[in-house]
Amino acid sequence: MDTNQQILDDLSFQIKKLRRLMILAANVYGFTSFETLHYSQELDKLIIQFQLYNK
Repeated sequence: MDTNQQILDDLSFQIKKLRRLMILAANVYGFTSFETLHYSQELDKLIIQFQLYNK
């Protein structure tokens, strides 16, 4: 497996993990809570990284 594919796999795993945490935070604290928004912003960053590597 090449390095680029390893990076994509790692980013994909991190995105799935963070998505679950964001959904959990939204269910517990609400959609506009600090926790939910923080996870959402971090998730946005990871998705952008994934898209840049996936070109």
